[in-house]
Amino acid sequence: MSAGSEETLAVRISRVLADRIVSGRIGPGERLRQDHIAEEFGASHVPVREAFRRLEAQGLAISEPRRGVRVAAFDLPEVREVAEMRAALEELALRHAAPHLTPAILNAAEQATKAGDASRDVRSWEAANRRFHKLIVTPCAMPRLLATIDDLHAASARFLFAAWQSNWETRTDHDHRAILAALRRGDVDTACATLARHVRWIGRRPAPASTGKSDAFAIEG
Repeated sequence: MSAGSEETLAVRISRVLADRIVSGRIGPGERLRQDHIAEEFGASHVPVREAFRRLEAQGLAISEPRRGVRVAAFDLPEVREVAEMRAALEELALRHAAPHLTPAILNAAEQATKAGDASRDVRSWEAANRRFHKLIVTPCAMPRLLATIDDLHAASARFLFAAWQSNWETRTDHDHRAILAALRRGDVDTACATLARHVRWIGRRPAPASTGKSDAFAIEG
């Protein structure tokens, strides 16, 4: 197998595992068994190890001496750290993206918001929410910044799933609409300030008791 195909397989494995971790199918502390994963994907250990490194870079897994690779745990300080990082980096990205946002992009972002409002479960809401944020920051054309934001979104989604997987509530995202309104009238400062405040909304609503995760908090944004 060529180096390029190994890399592509590693990306695919890491994405599948990340989705399982984010959705809670693989829980905090669970071991990621290299042999089992290699067998599942019909792969050698090389792309599996690279996939593990990608998960570690995203904060979704940790490597422990003599214990192998495990799904990372998370707590409220980490949730707050992710929210602060996302707020700062997405505001930076939006400032650079704003001059390049077309009516078509803003209309697509509005449709993503409407899809989120219509969502009946946390998975579809999170996908629509992530689509909104990606649409308004991608025109910044800063690949490293966008890659970091993507990793932080994965962490945010994990916290959200932990808090609201079994007790989802439909919601109307007024902040998204305020951001779009500011961008359409050319008020970038207000759009950036609203975005940062929106992402920092954190820790105000603990997970419902029935989830059994009293230390899990949701990031909305």
